[in-house]
Amino acid sequence: MPTTKPLILSFVIYHLLSTVGLTVDPNGLLGLGFDGQLSVDAADVETVSLDFGRMTQVKPLAVLHPASADDIAGLVRTAYQSAQGFTVSARGHGHSINGQAHATDGVVIAMSSSTSKRNRISLQGNPAARPTLLLGDKPSCSYMDVWGGELWIDVLNSTLEYGLAPRSWTDYLYLSVGGTLSNAGISGQAFNHGPQITNVYELDVVTGKGEVVTCSNEHNSELFHAVLGGLGQFGIITRARIALEPAPQRVRWIRVLYSNFSAFTKDQEYLISLHGNPSTDRFDYVEGFVIVDEGLINNWRSSFFSPRNPVKISSLGAANGGVLYCLEVTKNYDESTADTVDQEVGALLKKLDFIPTTIFTTDIPYLDFLDRVHKAELKLRSKGLWDVPHPWLNLFVPKSRIADFDRGVFKGILGNKTSGPILIYPMNKNKWDHRSSVVTPDEDIFYLVGLLRSALDSGEETQTMEYLNNQNRQILRFCNEAGIKVKHYLPNHSTQEEWKAHFGEKWDLFVKRKMEFDPKRILATGQRIFQPAFTSSTSSSSW
Repeated sequence: MPTTKPLILSFVIYHLLSTVGLTVDPNGLLGLGFDGQLSVDAADVETVSLDFGRMTQVKPLAVLHPASADDIAGLVRTAYQSAQGFTVSARGHGHSINGQAHATDGVVIAMSSSTSKRNRISLQGNPAARPTLLLGDKPSCSYMDVWGGELWIDVLNSTLEYGLAPRSWTDYLYLSVGGTLSNAGISGQAFNHGPQITNVYELDVVTGKGEVVTCSNEHNSELFHAVLGGLGQFGIITRARIALEPAPQRVRWIRVLYSNFSAFTKDQEYLISLHGNPSTDRFDYVEGFVIVDEGLINNWRSSFFSPRNPVKISSLGAANGGVLYCLEVTKNYDESTADTVDQEVGALLKKLDFIPTTIFTTDIPYLDFLDRVHKAELKLRSKGLWDVPHPWLNLFVPKSRIADFDRGVFKGILGNKTSGPILIYPMNKNKWDHRSSVVTPDEDIFYLVGLLRSALDSGEETQTMEYLNNQNRQILRFCNEAGIKVKHYLPNHSTQEEWKAHFGEKWDLFVKRKMEFDPKRILATGQRIFQPAFTSSTSSSSW
């Protein structure tokens, strides 16, 4: 029995190498000693061939379930040193929209798979394996070391045992740490704490050369900033040191409605201007969403208004074609501050210009608030409405043009019907580190606009994937023709010219970092930014 695993692994690697056409001796790869599993099982391959978007399907040649960073480094190093090479993509929870984690003719690394987690847990006694979670011991600088494939919900549950929690979140917690840090990681706390990428002290990264590098602001800083928001182009995050703060116990969750867009954005911008104030003088979370039909009052993100708080658009006399805007804010508190939360919330709400009769509030545990989208997901799954195509479009819109976007898109292109939530909330640019790979509009304040629509197979024209994709293109065309300089969040471009336009002044630096950390363009080819070096002759046009 002791020789069974090497024999199976030898066969799998030989099959992989011969399929790709490599000249590497498979016996040499056995020296890597994978503690995890390299799989060519059809079911395994099928699982990673689709993502949350469900709009593209690409089957890799194999799937690696790593037990440690060493497994990942060994695989990438082999691809880098081979004569012809193969592509490698890290996949967390698979929540990408357009196949960004696909690896055509390559290997997908299942960072968040249950097999990987079991193997990592069994290795926690080995410091070199980077245990799943480790609590930092600096009272003034609390942190936790986290495996790159760990889901944020598991991070939260672990930190809450110590009365701590990460500062910055995404709305949905069933995403991997490495996945969100490769993009930015944003939610309603970003106005105050910045995105998740600005709340990281240190990373372990496997570069495109197969090197395991520890990096931070102080050490290997070029790689550190490249990887944060780098779309997986420069390395695979295997460990992240996440900043923590004391966790509140409960949340006062408030929603108010507006019929006037100018009042809505003015109030949002006022609230995020309070980010430097003591916590008693500001809200802890600021988001908003657009309601273009009554179906969006209670969307899949929560059933906040119903059944206790039913709302009818018609009863509010909404102007501007029946469009309403919802401001969503929270106030965190503990037992020790419960007596003052009413006063603090009341003082903040008095300064806002919402429809007076539309204050809706609820109080829930902190964990329940952060995990609100997953609870709604479970309801949709029970109805078979979750595993459908999601042609989402997420844009950063400069503050100076958000009113034009409202007129042209919310009140124009979208009409009076959509099949999912439409998020809109502002962020402060000074909370973003310009050294990272992320690009944002060149204004002090910019808005996230997220059209989170689902293509339901209902026969209704406005809900088909083709219709929604066409509408997304129409929105982008409108922005281009109107001179609204939007930037994509979770970008998806099909040509290198589009990518150059996306990165703008950062493009040359992006290319320089790619040449330094992944010169053979092995990593994250599903993003379609660079063509793998081993599929064509290297030339300036291939960059």
